[in-house]
Amino acid sequence: MIPTITLGDNLTVSKLGFGGMAVTDAYGSTPDEVAKQAIHTALDAGITFIDTADVYGEPRPNTTGPAGTNEELIGEVLATTGLKRDEIQLATKFGIVGFDLENGMSVRGDREYVREACHNSLRRLGVDHIDLYYMHRRELTRPIEETVTAMAELVAEGKVRHIGLSEVTADELRAAHRIHPITAVQSEWSIWSRDVEHHVVPAASELGVGFVPYSPLGRGFLTGTLQKDRVQSSILAAQPRYDQHYDDNQAIVATIQDIAAECEATAAQVALAWLWHQGTAYGLPVVPIPGSRRSDRIHENAAAVDVHLTGEHMARLDAALATVHGGRNFTFTDDDWISSGRE
Repeated sequence: MIPTITLGDNLTVSKLGFGGMAVTDAYGSTPDEVAKQAIHTALDAGITFIDTADVYGEPRPNTTGPAGTNEELIGEVLATTGLKRDEIQLATKFGIVGFDLENGMSVRGDREYVREACHNSLRRLGVDHIDLYYMHRRELTRPIEETVTAMAELVAEGKVRHIGLSEVTADELRAAHRIHPITAVQSEWSIWSRDVEHHVVPAASELGVGFVPYSPLGRGFLTGTLQKDRVQSSILAAQPRYDQHYDDNQAIVATIQDIAAECEATAAQVALAWLWHQGTAYGLPVVPIPGSRRSDRIHENAAAVDVHLTGEHMARLDAALATVHGGRNFTFTDDDWISSGRE
């Protein structure tokens, strides 16, 4: 079973989470039964921290706004699992209301929308409360305090237990934390995505806020399992590090694989173990949320909790960052879409 860890504001979760986006259409379509089985496998393995968002999934025909279909799928799984509600820590997000490859993303963070989005997520998930409710992205023209105040009202009403923020800067995190305790920041953080270490990670450590890294395996690239033809048929084609720099970036994959062989582990396990080591170094709880459609990959990820990296391994992985080509932002979004673009 997976050990537990306590994020900020006393939310205890499994040390490894499951990222629901992996079983959506973003990386190619997945039959519902395959997706449900993946989530059941994660729960059976002791991964009880399940992460989704209202924008994940294939939209229903003739609908507008967030798709909601990933939440619906997870709700169906929750209704059939033998676990009690308080044995599962459920996280979802709101804020992204539109997606367009030409015009980027549109976001709302006004009180009316926050409440509407929460109501819709509760309905789709089939639960009476959300354990961790994230602001998926900040509406940049609206003070973050306004959005967090609306989220705090949901906590007071019992609809939400804890508040999280995604892709915020250190200053935004501090401003939000003054309004209501923040449980976790969710941003991309991995062996090849380390911009958050400059400001956001230290601020989270200072405030006692946990960190939930998304794409901890580089969407499969860092494990050496992401094939070039799959890049071309998915959203990853809009990120240069996967597309035109695919071959250049095999150098960091080779380093990870070499260390994995020395540890008698897999590349995925090394990438996850690296994050836990970084959490210890920065003094904050870290809960990566890899996702997978395959049961064997889920069990592989779960076994990462037993992998130990030496100081020499960590130094080699630090040095490998210099071999990475291309940033982590997508070409269809502005620079300020991710936290480092606003710091």
